[in-house]
Amino acid sequence: MQTADTHRTRNILVIMADQLTARALGCYGNDAVISPCIDMMAENGVIFDAAYSSSPLCTPGRYALMTGQHVSRCGGYDNASYLPATMPTLAHYLRIMGYYTCLAGKMHFVGPDQLHGFEDRVTTDVYPSDFGWVPDWTIGQSRIDLWYHNMSSVKQAGVAAITNQFAYDDEVGNAALRVIYDHARSEDSRPLCLVASFIHPHDPYATRQKYWDLYEGVPIAPPAVPRPPAERQDAHGRRLEKAIAVDAVDLSEEEIIAARRAYYGNVSYFDEWVGRLADALAECGMAGDTTIVVTSDHGDMLGEHGLWYKMSFREWSARIPLIIHRPNRFSHRRVPQAVSQVDVLPTLLEIAAENTGRSQPDPIDPLDGRSLVSLAGGDADGDPDLAIAEYLAEGTTEPMLMIRSGTLKYTQCPGDPEQLFDLAGDCEEETDLSTDPAMADDLERLRAIARAHWDPAEIRQRVIADQARRRAVHAALRIGRYQSWDYQPRRDASTEYTRSHHDLTRFDFTSRYPRPPAFNPRGE
Repeated sequence: MQTADTHRTRNILVIMADQLTARALGCYGNDAVISPCIDMMAENGVIFDAAYSSSPLCTPGRYALMTGQHVSRCGGYDNASYLPATMPTLAHYLRIMGYYTCLAGKMHFVGPDQLHGFEDRVTTDVYPSDFGWVPDWTIGQSRIDLWYHNMSSVKQAGVAAITNQFAYDDEVGNAALRVIYDHARSEDSRPLCLVASFIHPHDPYATRQKYWDLYEGVPIAPPAVPRPPAERQDAHGRRLEKAIAVDAVDLSEEEIIAARRAYYGNVSYFDEWVGRLADALAECGMAGDTTIVVTSDHGDMLGEHGLWYKMSFREWSARIPLIIHRPNRFSHRRVPQAVSQVDVLPTLLEIAAENTGRSQPDPIDPLDGRSLVSLAGGDADGDPDLAIAEYLAEGTTEPMLMIRSGTLKYTQCPGDPEQLFDLAGDCEEETDLSTDPAMADDLERLRAIARAHWDPAEIRQRVIADQARRRAVHAALRIGRYQSWDYQPRRDASTEYTRSHHDLTRFDFTSRYPRPPAFNPRGE
């Protein structure tokens, strides 16, 4: 029998939020937000100050994290993108390395494979797994009212006892706790990799009274950069205004502050789950040698530059938290180098190799990311200090690219003026330097990186063809009997709790952690 201690080390816990901007956490400088558990993780861990979504939309960002590939390579263009079952993911690689892999919560996989390498999945997803949300780049900037964002979330911001999102995340959090407890008391000798993926603080901006009240009397600032006049809004910002139907409503400052307050309340709700999961690790003797990663798929504009939600390369949308917590391996430090979601997979594989003594498997497909272990350990020699993000979904009809190099941030999209910001002195991205003669050499260097990265015309053709294929398949599958791909969690009640086929003395012993003293009655 496996002894109680050997499998409670070497574990990996990834705690993922949805739509959590780095700029809405205390450890990233927001003094209004109440996020003590995440802040403690950062205080005792490694915090990456310039971490970016590889594509600021739910499914694309998650596919980049899971595959270690840019979305133009893995095909994760939009929220209805299909991930083939043959595509290797973080979960596949960690299983090869001897891990038990489990997913609790959202990953927004699309297609009949809803595991993608995870051995177990303990909840369904919160979003559809079919091709119903495919954009159409051939019809220009037309809205798809059935599923596009609108401003109802901002206009209806406030308090709710229950929402679709709270019902889901309550289940996700408790299921993730159960996975930790079950692993502690199991006889499975493998280390655990658990991904606990919540939908909060994603809109709607509705929070429970408890979290709303946390912010009573807390000064919540309005957007630092309010909505500019149309002639001063950048080209993509104008497209997003149409995509989210900003012009369909008038917003007061009170409504904007209410939406921010509810969002901050939901950050505090997510933060509470981070603390509960960390406490469960400690209860089970697993905290000392478990690597915890706290991150998000993308951020939220929260009214900055007049925009809401995501889909933008602006900092509030594209910059995400990335914290690695394992105090007995990494000392506390802040990492200024630019990194992105494609770097998470190679990072965790290197950590897993250290944990298990096993060699990392050779990549089945090329990886676009690099391991961040050296940066986490304080060694930046040779690091490229580079993050690349792509956007290939609704709100545009052309491929969009962002490059963060050092403190410079460059964006390009065919038909749009280029943009160049120096975030060192312009964190709100108000001064476009792309026409500044003093920046000509930097601009050309970044253009060269973009040319080497991809061919926008070829990518556009590929995206449009893929959109058409998925729309056609979806239309066919809606005729006649509809067969859902949505994940149905497996559960066998006949093996749970106390059953007559169990040896009850042994079952009570093995289902308990810590193990009680052995029971040895006289005469046996």
